[in-house]
Amino acid sequence: MSSRKPPQWPPSIQFITSPRYHSSVPASTRALLTNGASTPHPKSPRRTINPLVRIKLITEPGNPACGQYGLFALKKIHLRSHIIDYIGEDGVNVGIDASGMGNESRFINDYRGIRDKPNAEFVEYQTTGGELRMSIWSKGDGIKKGEEILVSYGKSWWLTRRAYYVDARKEAGHRTEWQCSA
Repeated sequence: MSSRKPPQWPPSIQFITSPRYHSSVPASTRALLTNGASTPHPKSPRRTINPLVRIKLITEPGNPACGQYGLFALKKIHLRSHIIDYIGEDGVNVGIDASGMGNESRFINDYRGIRDKPNAEFVEYQTTGGELRMSIWSKGDGIKKGEEILVSYGKSWWLTRRAYYVDARKEAGHRTEWQCSA
């Protein structure tokens, strides 16, 4: 596996091309998720840098992710096309955690505050070797070259985020109502 990383990859994040399993995932669960394979199936894609996408710093002041990174299409992505697998560290209670390691997919942002609806979605599938994966697929009218790839994180993600935000503000002695920037 190449150590080559995508342009603008943060040095504090480990770039990986296949899922890693946290030590909290029991061997029996790991075997179920990987269809008994100890390593990725040889027919599984082993790209290092995805040719469809580019990580880019978001600088538009009205974008809720301004100052952070997003994932953008390098060329037109047609409707219902596989874009990338969502890869990180798979854990028991967390699902896929891409905060410390992952691939380009970790930079996909939620559509809220940017578009009326997402242009991509999460889809579960099995590799040719039987390993369960989460992937990103285009939807709607597809994705134009240069357009940000956006998904819906889901209501439960936002409710959890809100609870965390309120708890953190209480702990810091700040007002606790939810505040969104305009």
